[in-house]
Amino acid sequence: DDCLQVTYIRLSQFGDRTNQEWLTLVNDLDLKIKNNPRFKGVILDLRNNPGGYLGDANFIASEFIKSGTVVIQDKGNNETSALSVSRKGLLTEVPLIVLINKGSASASEIVAGALRDQKSVKLLGETSFGKGTIQQAEDLGNGAGLHVTIAKWLTPNGTWVHEKGLTPDISVSSDEKDQARDTQLEKAIEELVK
Repeated sequence: DDCLQVTYIRLSQFGDRTNQEWLTLVNDLDLKIKNNPRFKGVILDLRNNPGGYLGDANFIASEFIKSGTVVIQDKGNNETSALSVSRKGLLTEVPLIVLINKGSASASEIVAGALRDQKSVKLLGETSFGKGTIQQAEDLGNGAGLHVTIAKWLTPNGTWVHEKGLTPDISVSSDEKDQARDTQLEKAIEELVK
């Protein structure tokens, strides 16, 4: 089989089991790509990923980034803190393209922004949603809850994406007329194998 190999990973949200499921997938993938001369890279699909937990975003970004800042939290009054790579990832050396669109928000934008700023990874697709704030869930009792904005977040280079989103490096619109065709994924594969 002379086919070039590209691995496609779709991450639909950052939830309670994201990290555990991710580790299982990546450990399996690492075994398959080691010493495989036909392996060309990974496509990480964050399209329509509304986000989730900040810690999970750091965990996923740390899979691809060796060291440094993943995200900067700005709590106002000149109070900022950097969240750095949290672990040794297995995929720090693999070629990577990240797919984003207007449904990519919050934690998915944190991952995409960190990968672009720290590794010069290309973002492909459409401009992301632009949710640049961090919320904390507060339990009010009797089943009621409240999400309170506690900070804004910035990419490692200091960009605040709020209400602007991340602009892709390679802009590709989805094909509204042909739902069976994924023009963004096709372009990402083309970019990795060229």
